[in-house]
Amino acid sequence: MKLATLYAEHPDGRLVVVSRDLSLMADASGIAPNMRAAVEAWEKTAPSLQALYVELNEGRCRKALPFEPTQCSAPLPRAPQWCDGSAFLNHGRLMEKAFNTPAQPDADTVPLMYQGASDDFLGPYADVPLPSEDDGIDFEGEFGVIVGPVPMSATPDQGLAAVRLLVQINDWSLRTLGPREMRTGFGFVQAKPSTSFAPIALTPDELGPCWSNGRVHLRLHVDWNGERFGEPHGQEMNFSFGDLISHAARTRRLSAGTVIGSGTVSNVDRAAGSACIAERRVLEILDEGKPTTSFMRFGDRIRMQARLEDGSDAPFGTIEQRVVRPPA
Repeated sequence: MKLATLYAEHPDGRLVVVSRDLSLMADASGIAPNMRAAVEAWEKTAPSLQALYVELNEGRCRKALPFEPTQCSAPLPRAPQWCDGSAFLNHGRLMEKAFNTPAQPDADTVPLMYQGASDDFLGPYADVPLPSEDDGIDFEGEFGVIVGPVPMSATPDQGLAAVRLLVQINDWSLRTLGPREMRTGFGFVQAKPSTSFAPIALTPDELGPCWSNGRVHLRLHVDWNGERFGEPHGQEMNFSFGDLISHAARTRRLSAGTVIGSGTVSNVDRAAGSACIAERRVLEILDEGKPTTSFMRFGDRIRMQARLEDGSDAPFGTIEQRVVRPPA
């Protein structure tokens, strides 16, 4: 099934069920007031949400309304935890090669992950206010999962079994601020502003064979200011979502509603393009000795859409945002 969250007076928004073709929606607040409540009581709420989803798709839902994604917040406007991995090793290896830094000795066996802010996720069409163009404004196209409760020291299989919903993410980065924070060893704070999400959170069965081995087997199409930037494929994820969930839960439980990200989608084949500016700049350094692509400016627009191979469907909907100056 497909779920979304509409903006509402409550900070967690209002839950709706969305038709498979994203044309219609039905209020689901009688089943669960918001998506976090639905995930926290999944065994109870999922059957009722699924029944409403079937009614909506079969044209039997009397309270169906047109679905307008611009009215959507992030599926989870706030979450108990947000942990973002770096599961596409090609991305890290390019960085190491360009900047002549030593490889992580256990990079093939232990995922990289940071814990980001989860109190203020952005909706798919929300403007993105950021303090300064000098901070190196960058987008990062990713996939993610929302989990139910995960026990401490969960195995990868247990982690996958806890996946409730799949999401599409733009994990904004401020590249000028990142290196200093990484050198401290304490991780990102200022370099990682609020993260954005596509409107639809969907159950894994909605993707059919495109959800396999704990990976989203879709191309993530990225356009910057109306021009093609890349469409890397999610199948090259070196660590599965089961691996990432297990890593995050190694020494602690994960609460229902925790969001786990894949990190920037990155492919070995350069023809696929990139899902972030930093990776393109690294390729320019390798090829030309210096980067020629600038980071984002105020007024720039970014569009991200994961599509089926034939282009017939974008199951998560679309992220389409503009970078703006902060309010005075």
